[in-house]
Amino acid sequence: MAYAPATPQRPLPGAFFTTPAASRFPAGPPIRQPLFSQGGRPPAAGLDSNNGNTDVQSRQVPPPTTITPISRAARTISDVLQREAQFPEIDSYIRQGIFSDYDIPHHTAEAAWSPFQRTKMYDIPDQILDQYNRAEVQTMMGLFAELNHAWVTIDNALYLWDYTDPNPEVIGFEEQQYGITAVKLVKPKAGVFLPEVTHVLVVATTSEIILIAVSSKMTAQTSNSKLENTGVRTVSLYQTKMSVSTRGINVQVIEGSAATGRIFFSGKLNEVYELTYQQQEQWFSGNTGKINHTNPGYSSIIPWGTKSQEHVVQMVVDDTRGLLYTLSSESTIRIFHMDGPVTLTKAIEKRRDSSLRDISHMVTQSGLINNSMKIVSISPISQKEGSKLHLMATTQTGCRLFISATRGYGYTNTQTAPQSLLVAYIKFPPRLDPRPTNAQSYSEQTPEISSLALSYTTRSIRLPPGLFLCFVSKHDANDVESLFLSAPDTGRISLQARISNEAGKYYEQACWLNLQSHMEDVGLVTPPFAAGNQPIGFGNELAVQFDEAPQEIAILTNTGIHIIRRRRLVDVFAAAIRSQGGDEGLEMEIKKFIRNYGRAETTATALAVACGQGNDITPGDSRISRLSNPETLELARKCFVEFGGRPSLNENMVSDGQTQAIDNVRPSSRHEGLALYMARLVRSVWKASVITQELPTIKGAPAFIKPTILSGKLLSIQEDLTKLATFLEKNKSFIEGLAGPEGLQRVASQQEEIALQGEHQALHSLQKLNLSIIEGISFVEMLFDERVDEIWTVLEAPVQQRLRDLTFESLFASDEGKDLARTLVKAIVTRNIANGSNVDTVAEALRRRCGSFCSADDVIIFKAQENLKKSAGVGASSDMGRKLLNESLKLFQQVAGALSFQTLRDAAEQFANLQFYAGAISLALLVAKESDRGNRALFWVNENKPANDARESLYVFRKECYDLVHTILQIVDNDTSSQPDMIDGRLTLAATKRNEAHNVVNDSDDELFQFDLYDWYLAQGWENMLLAVDSPFVVQYLEKSSHMDPTRADLLWRFHVHHENFYDAAKVQFSLAQSQFAIPLAKRIEYLSKAKTNASVHTVGIGRAARTVTLYEVTELLDVANIQQELLYCVKAETRGDAATKAKLAEALDGPILDITQLYNSYADAANYYDICLEIYQVANHRNDADIRATWQSLLDQVHDLAAEPDSTQAPYEAIITKVRDMAQRLHRSETTFSPYMIIPLLESYAVTKQHQVGPRTWLPDLFLTVGFSPEAILHVLNDMWSNTTPPFTGNRKQILAGHMIYVMEHWYQECIRTNAPLYGSTANADSIKELLSELQRAGTAGPDRQDSQMAQELSRKIMRSFR
Repeated sequence: MAYAPATPQRPLPGAFFTTPAASRFPAGPPIRQPLFSQGGRPPAAGLDSNNGNTDVQSRQVPPPTTITPISRAARTISDVLQREAQFPEIDSYIRQGIFSDYDIPHHTAEAAWSPFQRTKMYDIPDQILDQYNRAEVQTMMGLFAELNHAWVTIDNALYLWDYTDPNPEVIGFEEQQYGITAVKLVKPKAGVFLPEVTHVLVVATTSEIILIAVSSKMTAQTSNSKLENTGVRTVSLYQTKMSVSTRGINVQVIEGSAATGRIFFSGKLNEVYELTYQQQEQWFSGNTGKINHTNPGYSSIIPWGTKSQEHVVQMVVDDTRGLLYTLSSESTIRIFHMDGPVTLTKAIEKRRDSSLRDISHMVTQSGLINNSMKIVSISPISQKEGSKLHLMATTQTGCRLFISATRGYGYTNTQTAPQSLLVAYIKFPPRLDPRPTNAQSYSEQTPEISSLALSYTTRSIRLPPGLFLCFVSKHDANDVESLFLSAPDTGRISLQARISNEAGKYYEQACWLNLQSHMEDVGLVTPPFAAGNQPIGFGNELAVQFDEAPQEIAILTNTGIHIIRRRRLVDVFAAAIRSQGGDEGLEMEIKKFIRNYGRAETTATALAVACGQGNDITPGDSRISRLSNPETLELARKCFVEFGGRPSLNENMVSDGQTQAIDNVRPSSRHEGLALYMARLVRSVWKASVITQELPTIKGAPAFIKPTILSGKLLSIQEDLTKLATFLEKNKSFIEGLAGPEGLQRVASQQEEIALQGEHQALHSLQKLNLSIIEGISFVEMLFDERVDEIWTVLEAPVQQRLRDLTFESLFASDEGKDLARTLVKAIVTRNIANGSNVDTVAEALRRRCGSFCSADDVIIFKAQENLKKSAGVGASSDMGRKLLNESLKLFQQVAGALSFQTLRDAAEQFANLQFYAGAISLALLVAKESDRGNRALFWVNENKPANDARESLYVFRKECYDLVHTILQIVDNDTSSQPDMIDGRLTLAATKRNEAHNVVNDSDDELFQFDLYDWYLAQGWENMLLAVDSPFVVQYLEKSSHMDPTRADLLWRFHVHHENFYDAAKVQFSLAQSQFAIPLAKRIEYLSKAKTNASVHTVGIGRAARTVTLYEVTELLDVANIQQELLYCVKAETRGDAATKAKLAEALDGPILDITQLYNSYADAANYYDICLEIYQVANHRNDADIRATWQSLLDQVHDLAAEPDSTQAPYEAIITKVRDMAQRLHRSETTFSPYMIIPLLESYAVTKQHQVGPRTWLPDLFLTVGFSPEAILHVLNDMWSNTTPPFTGNRKQILAGHMIYVMEHWYQECIRTNAPLYGSTANADSIKELLSELQRAGTAGPDRQDSQMAQELSRKIMRSFR
């Protein structure tokens, strides 16, 4: 339940509801919703709230943890039970002071408010009265109330009878001859008697104490009411032959310890004895004995000394503290500590004068308490009920003295003996005057300390949690007594503790009962009350009023047995509203309830009465039944509906913007009352375990599973909850919050609308939880009906542990409990199917008893599993088996969205075992698809899997399904790998099944699955399998990852080549060569080479223009890559510089292809690699002749200098020849970088200046012709140089050029003759050659030398002969 916080939170400025807004309501401000959903604050300035996510719109932040209606209601129930468990302990409201006020309703006008009620009266049997009248010496009477038996002693005989039986059988004990002086029923020591012995009857005579074994059994009977103890109790007596002599003691008082079985007694002296008993006799003692714990053994035989007349009149035991209290005839209270199994040590002696001194601190003078004060009774207060108060003593004047004990400062061990006693609180008798008027509450009056209302009290008893019975003698001729009864007003004490933090007041209700006889004994019929095991929460009677039978007290008088019942609040409420006539009287009663107990308690009580919880006692009829008076039920219904209050909205919480407005609604008291009623109905099972496992006593035997809560208790709770569900459903149109949309038409503002919506949310949650509990109880009943021991053995160990830990709360309200229940349901169905039961019959029974645990989808799953089992039975290869497999698959596919992964895995494994691989794969893929119909997991993956995203769980489930497919594929391959694919030209069955399975996989349109499948292929190293897949998803998969992984890009172009898509392969290879991946330069050149080849191949669908463009781009980049590779080789072979520098340069070059400009500036030119510079000119189409000429000149000088070194193996001119030939190939005889008009002059100048007359005379013209210069171009350049006297060819040096020209002309002539081509290409050329020869011969010293002149003359003659 939602409660307003103790301190309202500070509202934000401007967040008050003061600004009107358009609405369908005539008036009312709107609710301000929070501006920011995440914490209520905008992001700080300057910070990017997207955290680097570029696609924040598609990202799904996990929604706030939404609590289901049932979980919300379960939390409410837990809160209520926790609050109920905080009921104040007795020490908080019975504290030092005096009090005298009681709430005593008028015996006629307010009889409905009486806290007690005499329900039955049993007469003493006539045969008992006959024996009683024949007594000669002594008679006594008493009760064994817990056994529903009474007893009477007549001289030496003891008789017992069941006073609840109209015709009882009298059980007699007459086997001894001495007069009986005392009788007590105690609990036996453990291990002394047989397990059938439940009690020991201690009979004291004038001579001895005799122990009689008692066996008591309850035979259950059917009853329509849980308000009374049903069944017939049988009692049997057995001789034990245990007795001990007590001559001279005159035993009058006997008391036993229920926890230890010890028996204490006392006689005419103020001494405490213990009767010891054991199973077997010992060497020096028998099996019985007695111990005097107050005086040593010799004191009883000393003849002298004054003996006091003081003697023990009452003994009581507090087993929770291990204490024995005694009350003497002189009103002295003594405390003995049971500090050992057989020891008893006196701890404190509290005499009357000491008690009076304590009292004098609280009241100075009172006629009720004086020096002659006599204490007539004491009653212990257990440690479970109070930590400080130990004892209540009642005086003869009716004053109750509450006595506390302390163990000294700092003592925390509650099992040690107390050190002091103190009278802490006095409750004086009630007033004799009428009750006060409303103008002055009784609790505000001055305590009355002189009331004689309880004077001549003969005996009293206090029972937990504070029931007080005081028997008052009237001193008349008939010696009759009146009974004063009081009890704590639990509802008022609880309300006071909730609304006030101060120490509470001890509110009590009381009434008088005229016994018209003399009381003989009193006892508690029902088990001792305990709402908890510790002082806090112990006394909460309201918490257990629907869970346990009300307390009943039996009072034996000389006329019969009176049964007094403690009335529950529901009984009081039902009688109160029934006794008041008219609406005005009803309203007054309801207001009185609200004033005393609060509105929530009132509505809870009204709801309980409306559901039939009140009892209905007919005078003269001993039976107790549920209230069924229609008029009373209608009045209770009216009270619940009309006095339940209204919900409220915490506007401060709304304005703070932390939560939605509807979450800040405080439900009405009607909701709290409903929660109270439900919590009290289920309190005994809420935290209890569903099962209890008992380990076997025989080794190897299975464990025994039994219910923690008995079936009768569960069915009783279910019955009450079913009545509640019927009431809510029948009256939902009248209950504000359950009426539905119709109720919204009656609200006057938006605040009221939101408050009503919150009320509906709260009530609806409780309503759903109520139905869940009803079904949950049916499930537990069904679980044990189905022999849970057999089901337990087939459960897996984790499931068994979960079942051990399963509580009813978890079963009713948690997803884990529901899941476990469904697992158990499936185990039950599986067991029934295995036993031959029809699945429809079993499933229908489950749905009828607990539908939420067995839905329609579950039924289909069961049918599918049944078909699977049948298919395995008939054989999967048969026609019927295949039919059953297909039917099973269809059924599973119908509920694919509801299948858990465990169910899917089990089904897939069975399909695979039956070799239905395609079915298993298709089912797994369908389940994955149905689990994420919006395909949100794919978007999450495409967004690089952002953390803390709601879609991650969807991906995880789908991944589990995909992994299952991978497993099945491995099973397929393993099962079929050893079998042939073809036999006689036809596919084998194994190959067919394998192909079907792979076809299902390859034909799937689930992109996320395909991508996951390809990841799995590559993880297994199955690259060829991936390349063989013919699916567009492969291209998407590889393209998506090729930008991040070079191996994927490599696979992509291989995939394209495999499928003859050469153009796309070239594009991928081109991209790889350009990428920034860590790919060596050689590999990049390889990619470019392959790309160049693939781009040259015709590809279907790709035009010539596109291929041409790609081919051009690839070629350009390949040229640059080759240059970079040459630079890399040069750097590696470089002798200059240190190793680190060279390694750094090599690392930079052996990677991505660099820009041509960078290669020139940073490497080629900087390192004086002139040959590479020329290549760069060529690639870059650089046409600056000056740069090219200068580079050539530098290259020639560099080659010459290297060849001129002593260690050179070549002459300089030979090195030049080699280099020029090499450059001719590398530059492809380019017109720009290898032009004869540039190269020839440079080489001629070099030869004449640096290699003059070195080497053969014609090495230079031979070089020109070898590198591919045309003779015509050579002659043209040389002629220009010779004619223009180009330096250094001046003077006699011109002869060199003349000789070279004659040599070239001769070579050209011989080539024409050899090839039978026209002389010099044409007649014009031949004429020009003749003229040039003539000119050279006429040049004199500038012409050829003698040898060349002869060659020229000979050539002229040859030319002339050719023209003839």
